[in-house]
Amino acid sequence: MKQKIAHIALVVEDYDKAIEFYTKKLNFDLVEDTALSDIKRWVLVAPKGSTECCLLLAKAANNKQKGRIGNQTGGRVFLFLYTDNFQRDYQNLIDQEINIVRTPVQETYGTVAVFEDLYGNLWDLLEPSVNNSI
Repeated sequence: MKQKIAHIALVVEDYDKAIEFYTKKLNFDLVEDTALSDIKRWVLVAPKGSTECCLLLAKAANNKQKGRIGNQTGGRVFLFLYTDNFQRDYQNLIDQEINIVRTPVQETYGTVAVFEDLYGNLWDLLEPSVNNSI
């Protein structure tokens, strides 16, 4: 038996603003943007070179979902963006004026910084150490 996680739903306020943030500021690829109805779309984005898992940008459909935008994990880091070049991608965060929550630190598992996406979800930017390469 083989399984994999294909998509992770990320509740967003607006499809187009979210697409712009992920593709223009984080340099993700827009994998798919398909209209399912007048108000619902199937929107997938993924880091360049990623083939296993995409973010499904899911527009909040009710007040309960709207209340979760930016805080799907109760304030913990939600997503982990692995990189093969920390300095390049960290500099991009700075150049794009993305809010850095925790500046880079060297841990036993690699170099890591915490940043916020456009809604306030916390992300780790992580370049694993040689023993924990991606």
